[in-house]
Amino acid sequence: MAAGSKKVIWAALIGNGLISITKFVAATMTGSSAMMSEGVHSLVDTGNQVLLLYGLKAAKKPADEKFPFGHGKEIYFWSFIVAILIFAIGAGISIYEGIHHILHPKEITDPTINYIVLGLAMVFEGFALAIATKEFNKARGKKGTLDAVRHGKDPTLFVVLFEDSAAMLGLVIAFIGIFLAQTTGLAWFDGVASVLIGCILAMTAFWLAFETKGLLIGERANVEVVEGIKKILEKQDGVQKTNEVLTLHMGPEFILANISLEFSDKLKTGKLENIISTIDADIKSKYPIVKRIFIEAEDHSK
Repeated sequence: MAAGSKKVIWAALIGNGLISITKFVAATMTGSSAMMSEGVHSLVDTGNQVLLLYGLKAAKKPADEKFPFGHGKEIYFWSFIVAILIFAIGAGISIYEGIHHILHPKEITDPTINYIVLGLAMVFEGFALAIATKEFNKARGKKGTLDAVRHGKDPTLFVVLFEDSAAMLGLVIAFIGIFLAQTTGLAWFDGVASVLIGCILAMTAFWLAFETKGLLIGERANVEVVEGIKKILEKQDGVQKTNEVLTLHMGPEFILANISLEFSDKLKTGKLENIISTIDADIKSKYPIVKRIFIEAEDHSK
């Protein structure tokens, strides 16, 4: 999944980098508030992709004395930071620019340049969105989109998908705002478009923050994995009862499992060690994503 994540991020990074330059040039030449907001939007997205790439790299650092379970949660932290940046910079500046142009309307000069830039931006964003959607669909399998986002453990895939989707919608709104300002002569339409773009970014940021918060705090593994582990435990001779199966995602590809079991009192130490070793091997064989397993013997009947 990491390879797919990088492919998505690099595609978005290149696309947004090119788009932001052209949007700022067009905004400077025409004085369009909506185009300026779109330029800020693309610039923020470009910075976000850089942060996500850094997060992926940092998450690969091996475990050490200070971080015995590795640095997998780095990607969760940086995904959360991306959400904050979208809200604070992208949405904030867009809404400010829009309100300013509504209160102090300024006629757009030569809007043709804006239409050309928006058209090119739609092509670039469409390409990046297609790649993000393809990789996201691979990861979600048969799950619905919302279900896959809620249960997805690799935030880079849905962060870029959300960003690109919001970008495409923002481009459409910018096009409509500039068109209305040109045809009606009411320059404040351009400012309204900028405010709407800011609102879209704010909602996107809120959703991203909500979805990555759980991963950052510590989400359990998906239900299918937890239930699968329980079935493996039920088949083991000498295990009388499964008390608890507690799991924690330490990263998109790292699950920590803490298991509490009630063993038969008749088991000798050597047999008990063999059972625990078998459980460890069986779980890791079926679920390679489960990297560390801790098994505790507890008698909850007493």
